[in-house]
Amino acid sequence: MPSYAFKLNGKNVKVDAPADMPLLWVLRDLLGVTGPKYGCGVGVCRACTCHVNGSAVQVCTLTAADVVGKSVTTIEGLAPSGGLHPVQQAWLEEDVAQCGFCQPGQIMQAAALLKSKRNPSDADIDQIMNVCRCGTYCRIRKAIKRAASM
Repeated sequence: MPSYAFKLNGKNVKVDAPADMPLLWVLRDLLGVTGPKYGCGVGVCRACTCHVNGSAVQVCTLTAADVVGKSVTTIEGLAPSGGLHPVQQAWLEEDVAQCGFCQPGQIMQAAALLKSKRNPSDADIDQIMNVCRCGTYCRIRKAIKRAASM
């Protein structure tokens, strides 16, 4: 079985995994990182969104080979100081989550957006396109705007 090395939430990791195993399952099943969720398996729902070298990506569509030598950040590593990232804090203050299943992916996508656009417009926020079955989109928008002002 091939071995793959990359940085996960700021720490170097090496994992043996089948070449065709999606990175989502490498993270969850082999490395015990359960923040990214399985939703669709084809990158549409975006419940699995993580950052690879700072960009939001859907890890259900990548393999460990795709991230060799790169930096992968999951919701668990978003606020490395042990506190909360401003997006996470805003999510709490706006009471965004209902079931919470999609929230790690939503938060990771929002954090990436705010990194590239400090004061996003409604049109920018609409481009996130993560699926929330509970329909908390209005609160998600408010939380992103709150985080932008922090």
